[in-house]
Parts: sequence; C-alpha cells; structure tokens
Amino acid sequence: MGLKITDTILRDAHQSQAATRMTINEMLPGCELLDAVGYWSLECWGGATFDACMRFLGEDPWERLRQLRRHLPNTRLQMLLRGQNVLGYRHYADDVVETFVAKSIENGIDIIRTFDALNDTRNLETAIRATKKYGGHCEAAISYTLSPVHNEDYFVKLAQELAQMGADTICIKDMANLLLPYEAASLVKRLKAGVDVPIHLHTHNTTGTGDMTYLMAAQAGVDIVDCALSPMADGTSQPATESLVATLKGTDLDTGLDLAVLSKAAAYFRTVADTLQREGELDPKVLRVDTNTLTYQVPGGMLSNLISQLKQAGQEDKFDEVLKEVPRVRKDFGYPPLVTPSSQIVGTQAVMNVLAGRYKMFPQEAKALLRGEYGRLPGEVNEEVRRMAIGDAPVITHRPADDLPPEMDKLRAELKGVAKSEEDVLSYALFPKVALKFFEERDGKKAAPAPVPPARPAAPAGPRVLVVEDLGA
Repeated sequence: MGLKITDTILRDAHQSQAATRMTINEMLPGCELLDAVGYWSLECWGGATFDACMRFLGEDPWERLRQLRRHLPNTRLQMLLRGQNVLGYRHYADDVVETFVAKSIENGIDIIRTFDALNDTRNLETAIRATKKYGGHCEAAISYTLSPVHNEDYFVKLAQELAQMGADTICIKDMANLLLPYEAASLVKRLKAGVDVPIHLHTHNTTGTGDMTYLMAAQAGVDIVDCALSPMADGTSQPATESLVATLKGTDLDTGLDLAVLSKAAAYFRTVADTLQREGELDPKVLRVDTNTLTYQVPGGMLSNLISQLKQAGQEDKFDEVLKEVPRVRKDFGYPPLVTPSSQIVGTQAVMNVLAGRYKMFPQEAKALLRGEYGRLPGEVNEEVRRMAIGDAPVITHRPADDLPPEMDKLRAELKGVAKSEEDVLSYALFPKVALKFFEERDGKKAAPAPVPPARPAAPAGPRVLVVEDLGA
C-alpha cells in the first residue's frame, strides 16, 4: 500500500510563507491541474485563511470554499479547525461550533482536521461529534511538542482517547518541525500498534529535517503525509510534494502520483509565488533553515511575531533574550504546546518579561490561560506565577465551554437586516469588527457595481500581526 499525500498549496503553504495572501483568483486557474493529481486530499481552508480573506483580500471565505468545491470536483477538500476556538482566538459556545461545522461540510469540506492547543480532548468533543453528525471525515490532531510531560506514552494515550471519541484518522501535528526522523519512526510504530485508524503526519521544514522525518515515518508505516508543491514548499512550509513522490517511486511506498502532472501544477503555482515575492508578500527569509526551533521550540511564525513585537517597541536587540525567556515562561505555564493561541500568549509574556521585568505585567490572555479558561494545562503550573497573575481567583477545572450559553440566536438578532445568510452570522461570530467592515464593503459594491478589482489587492498599510501570529497553526 503506497503512501498517500495531502497537498497544502492552497492553505498552509501560503499561510506559512506568504501570510495567507494567495487570492481565489490566483488559485482557480491551477485547480484543474490539482484536481487531476489524485491526492488523498487538498488542504484549502481553515487556519488563518478565514480571517485573511475578509481582513486583507476583500473575499468572502465561504464563497472561496464554494468556488474551490466547484473547481475541484474529484478531490477531497480538507480544512483546519481549532476545536472549541473554531477559527478565532477564544472559545465559542457549542451551538457556534456545531453550526460552523455543519456549514463547512454543506459548502464543500470533506475532511475536518481539528486540534486543541493544549491537547485537552474536552475542547474537541463538540467538533468531533458535529463532524460525524453532518457526514464529514473527522481527523483529530495531536499537537506535537517536547517537554518533561510530553512523551510517546502521552501521545499514544491521547490518540487512543481520540479514536474512542470517533476520529476517522489521527494526525500528528508537528507545527514547529520538532519531530526528528528517528523519533518519528518510533512514534508512528507505537501509534500504529495502539490505534486502528490511519495515521496522518503533518510537519514543516523549518529546521531542515522534514523530508527525512517523512521518509522514516513512511518506512515505519505512516499512512498519509502533508506536502506542498515545490513553489511554496520547504522552510516554514511543508516538504516538497514532488521530491517525496520521486523518492518513493518504484518502491512499496510508491504514491502513484504522476510527476509530469505535478510538474504542470507546480509550473502554474511558480507564477503565483513569483507574484507574491515581487509584491513583498513572500519573504525569501522563510526558506532558510532555522535550527533555533530545535533549541527554543519556537515555530517559524512565532519567531516572526516576536521580531514584530520587539520592532514596535524599538528593542530588536533583545531578541536573543526573548528567545531564551520563552522556554522559562512555557515551563512556568505548565508546558503548553506552542501553537495558536498558546504560542502567542507565551511569546507575548516572554517579551513583556524581558522589556518590563519578569512577571511585572500579564496580558489578559495569559491570565485566562493560567486560570484554565483555555482548558487543562498539560504540566504542573508554577503556583507563585499563577498567584501573581490571577490572585485568589479559582482555577477552572471543568470543560471551559460549559460556562458559555448558546450564542447563535443572539448573533442572528444582532445581525438582523445585515446578514444575508447563516454563513454571514458565523463570520461575524468569529471576527465581529472585520466581518462588519467586510459586509459594508461587499454590500456597497452590490448596490453600486464597481469595476472588477485586480486579482491582487494592494497590501494594507500597518502591521499584520494577527495573521503572522497564526503561522504555527
């Protein structure tokens, strides 16, 4: 049985390399070529794409999905969902999560990969249940990280729990490219022995080890891996699709994919990558190997955000200090995996510690994390630090979403006369200010038709912290 491939060219590849700036007009001409490849799936939605569509590109993310569905009739479409966080940065009520999953599947998504930043399975319950209820393929993800509490036994137990909850496949989500080749082979063997569902491996090539990790994992029996077509592969993105396909050709692990077809698709997306680079959206720095990740466990996107925060403070010379502070904060906070949103929370706290003094200030999100509002922290929290952050406030030990009353009816009422669809209500639920601005511009254009905009809107002025922050997801 050959290795199966998910290609990320339409989502994580350009999210990791070009701050999620590929437009639907740039995607569609390549869709016929992608549809002919025979991928296990194409990851094309979720993550930061939803926010970026409305915030920067003037696109309706739901319409993007519908167009991709029409242009990719033979390929399964996959999205990334942050469990109870949906695609936003806080926990949402169960009815929002369920409605979002239902509408995602209705509009064209086949596979929903859902993860929780803390690996708290309680935060995945609603998303998994809804995915199964509405006929989607549920891929539950393990956020891979290294710490005294994260070892093979931990991950196998987590995978078994996810399989019992109804996962159709289990994904090892290695967002920081920390999973080294021999460790990957060992973990895959343990997971294959411990659960009866296929294992899907996702990594990046930030540390330059991604290709070797995939090869070792494939030999150990992994079923599916995430790759990206070569124009947007490697560096902070995924290993290149064509390279792995060529490596396995003629072996027992042969993917069955045609290099000639892949080459045609890559030729088209090379023109898109060139445009993104020419317009300053794709920085060649993202292609460099950065072994700092192995030392500090900081994903590539989080590195970019730390640099951005220090630049704004005029303290770029403190970068090395902040990098060294990140592992200390992470230990004090109970070893959360560094993925959205915990990566931003830990990173921001590290910056504050260096600039203002250790734990002299806490952002609201750090207080919420330490109070248990995001879920159960994996390791032991430094109680002195927690007390400094939240005082004597009680720590939440139940499922955080149990405290959230239903939201959909309230949101529908707020958008009466504005929302054109249930999808609009969901867009507003996740990004209220961004969505309202988008609706005004969209509906204004409808009322008074304007000339067709160019394929690539001009880049907005000012920092783009929100989407840059999210690269680790």
